[in-house]
Order: sequence, then structure tokens, then C-alpha cells
Amino acid sequence: MYIKTSKQRAYLKSLAMNLNPIFQVGKASLTPELTKAVDEALAARELIKISVLQNCADDPREIAEYLGERTHSDVVQVIGKKIVLYREGKDKHKRIELPGK
Repeated sequence: MYIKTSKQRAYLKSLAMNLNPIFQVGKASLTPELTKAVDEALAARELIKISVLQNCADDPREIAEYLGERTHSDVVQVIGKKIVLYREGKDKHKRIELPGK
């Protein structure tokens, strides 16, 4: 959707390294409230990190794909139990300039 090259993905990964997770997916797994909150956070920040707790039975990759689909965002990476999502902001909310655009 938004990420078109591996260079852009690498750039977003480098930005995400310094981010702290702003959401935790726990035993209840994905709820409509969490999905809505992730959507709002992407609108405000463009790039977010989510942590999947040990007590969550669902696969982090599946959670990432679901959230990406529901929030119309790109899954930048899933490492262990950490998920990084990106969605380009609207014109005045745009903070991240991807290389090669």
C-alpha cells in the first residue's frame, strides 16, 4: 500500500528501533476497541509499535496482518512479539518522508 521499496521498509525499520510499544495485545487478543485505538494512533503518529504479551495465544504475524488489513496500514515488520505498523498520514499530518517518493 504505502511501502513500495525495500529501501523504504528499511528506513521505517530504522525509525521503529527507537520506538516504545504504545499498545499491548493480551489474553483478550484483538478487540474492536483495540483496533479502533490502533487506527487512531496511526492517524496521529504514522509509525507505531505494538507488543504481544506472553498470555496472548494468537500468532503475532496473524495479529499484524489483521491489524494491517483493518486499519489500511502496512506491516513494516514482526520480530518475536513486536509488531511495527505504518500508515502514511494525510497532507497536514504527514511526519515521515519516505525515501524515493
